[in-house]
Amino acid sequence: MDSQMIAEQLLNHGIKPSYPRLQIYKYLYMKRNHPTVDIIYNSLVKEMPTLSKTTVYNTLNLFIDAHLVTSLNLDENEKRYEIIIHDHSHFKCENCGNIYDIPYENIQLLPEGFEDFQVNEVQIFLGGICPHCKK
Repeated sequence: MDSQMIAEQLLNHGIKPSYPRLQIYKYLYMKRNHPTVDIIYNSLVKEMPTLSKTTVYNTLNLFIDAHLVTSLNLDENEKRYEIIIHDHSHFKCENCGNIYDIPYENIQLLPEGFEDFQVNEVQIFLGGICPHCKK
């Protein structure tokens, strides 16, 4: 996704496409690494020396409000972010800390007796050891 496409995506969601916003969205789109604010900031500050963590926080919150990005609380003290692309769950490796997207389709979420509940949000988090670390 190039800068023009990102700018159009932001404009379509009522967001003025400033340079920091473009770069933060581009980072999320290209890396797909479920970064923290610190990871985003440290990755972008070299090319944008005037970038602040406050700008990163504010931009991510703006993206969340526009339903472009979602936040994940996988640990008590760690909030991570990702672009909303499709419904999926997450697996975090206890050894290397990598987070993997795990697709789910046609999963039966509600047990018998709860059919009348309306599900608006699903968050499934799995933890364990990834195949790479198991070797």
